[in-house]
Amino acid sequence: MHLRRLHQWRAMVNQISRSFAKRRRGYFVFDLCILGIVVMLLGYLGMTMTGGYILRSQSERLLAVTTSVITDRSGAPVKKLISPGHGNRLAAAGDEIPLLLQQAFLATEDRRFYKHGSLDWIGIARAVRVNLASGGIEQGGSSLTQQLARTVFLTTDQTLSRKFLETAIAGALEKAYSKQQLLTLYLNHVYLGRQQYGVKAAAERYFGTADLRKLKLWQIASLAAIPKGPSVYNPVDDAMRNKERRAVVLTLMHEQGYIGKAQMLEAKSVEYVPPESAAPERTYAAYTDYALQEAEAVTGLTREKLMTGGYTIVTGLDPGYQQAAEEAFRQDRYFPKDGATQQVQGAAVILDNSTGEIRALVGGRDYRQGGLNRAVNISRQPGSAIKPILVYGPALQSGEFRPQTRLQDMPVAYGSYKPANLSGRYLGSVTMEQAMEQSINAPAVWLLNQVGLPAAAAFAENLGIRLGNQDRNLAAALGGFHDGVSPLAMAQAYSAFANNGNFNEAHAVKLIKDAKGHTVYASPLLNKQVMTRQTAADMTRLLTKVVDHGTGRKAKLGSWTAGKTGTTQLDIDGVTGQANRDLWFVGYTSKLTASIWMGFDTSSRDNYMTAGSGTVAAMFAAIMKQCQ
Repeated sequence: MHLRRLHQWRAMVNQISRSFAKRRRGYFVFDLCILGIVVMLLGYLGMTMTGGYILRSQSERLLAVTTSVITDRSGAPVKKLISPGHGNRLAAAGDEIPLLLQQAFLATEDRRFYKHGSLDWIGIARAVRVNLASGGIEQGGSSLTQQLARTVFLTTDQTLSRKFLETAIAGALEKAYSKQQLLTLYLNHVYLGRQQYGVKAAAERYFGTADLRKLKLWQIASLAAIPKGPSVYNPVDDAMRNKERRAVVLTLMHEQGYIGKAQMLEAKSVEYVPPESAAPERTYAAYTDYALQEAEAVTGLTREKLMTGGYTIVTGLDPGYQQAAEEAFRQDRYFPKDGATQQVQGAAVILDNSTGEIRALVGGRDYRQGGLNRAVNISRQPGSAIKPILVYGPALQSGEFRPQTRLQDMPVAYGSYKPANLSGRYLGSVTMEQAMEQSINAPAVWLLNQVGLPAAAAFAENLGIRLGNQDRNLAAALGGFHDGVSPLAMAQAYSAFANNGNFNEAHAVKLIKDAKGHTVYASPLLNKQVMTRQTAADMTRLLTKVVDHGTGRKAKLGSWTAGKTGTTQLDIDGVTGQANRDLWFVGYTSKLTASIWMGFDTSSRDNYMTAGSGTVAAMFAAIMKQCQ
């Protein structure tokens, strides 16, 4: 009896123990489920917060970047400002994108776009099934919104962290934008090969039109074929593969009810023919480089913003003048003999007399985009070309001197400074007209001493030429500057003589408009009177004599021409006294002022010129005869 009770007791204890064990396992499983749910909620919360933060902090990336353009004076585009980091982009408004184009991309990239959220679970499952069956990657499961997130905010690195961020940002995008807005954003950001971003830029590149409404079905399908492999499926790099992929797109569009069978077959059969090649783009590298530099200065915008903000930068460029200058610079016969280790370089600037607008600008014989722009970024000694600005102009403006006033022509020492005439001859006295015409040194220095350096420096400063402390001496009368001047500065100064004594700052940029057509900058017309009309007229008379009978004879044109030569000597021991460092001619007609410089980037005993400034005067004539 006791033994049976003992067995019963043990059985009951075992049953209770088994019951407690089952409960413990149940509690453990329950706890794991709760923990899993908490982890999932935290993960979802973290993903949501991360996606929202990235979208808020970097929302400007979604703005439809549009490539800016520089135009000539008539508004005709001459250069697209394609940023290396952004490629060529043209943003299209939602109503510019035809429905058929939207459907082509949806059929190919995300057929359930309007039915799912940020993730397409059915699409993911289908992609996994197809890829497992094929043993490779045949389909992707990313939704169109995920592709947008990846293109705009992330890289293409195949990592778990990138996929997490892609999913997070896609979720934030779906909350912040409507489906139609997301589709428009995608079509404006999708990469379509050949540095073309967005369907509008790609349509212009591959089919010669940026008007998406003009695209035919086969062209639409060709664009939708590219995202699978932009470098191999764009029609320029491989027309056949693009056609094959286009057929897939058209089949999908037919299967999904977007087009009929006849439309599909007709569009499949078309052979790609590149658009008719326009004339080679003339980028006018030196001019457009300077225009962009100036646009940065006048707007305060960064270069990247100017290049990608869809701005239109209207300049004063005259393509005919620019081409005439560039063609002359390609002719070796207009230049002195090259040195032992360097090529003789040069620069040219042509201004409109009445406005100061730069009509043409050449930065060197071999100028490349982003290179040393010698027209604006070098400072060279101007030689006698400075005399109208620093000597004869101030003298005429003083009212005490006229073109026929006689000036002293004698060897005189001014302290330790002893200027000499290059010819070694002195006439005792000459008229101002004779001194200018033959570019005689002694009268120029004597006259500067009579006028006084303060008055001369003030006159020159009104013309945009500022003397440094080291240049405030009588040697400046012959262009012996310490820092020198640029070709642009010289043209700007002379243009005031041509403009009846009115000064305008030389400028390339006339007008800048933003992507919406609003004017953000317009160049003011100063027309500041810096000398009397009589001074300007007398100076033109003097400078016309220089071209007619003096050192600038090779600059003669069919009509009247005024101008002045300038030469600076090398002055290195052991090198011939005929060696020159800089050659100048600055002159003007009734419409235009031009400044031309020639020389070596670095002059030395192996690199110098023995030619005179008549060489530059001949270059002036060669260019300006084409600008009449």
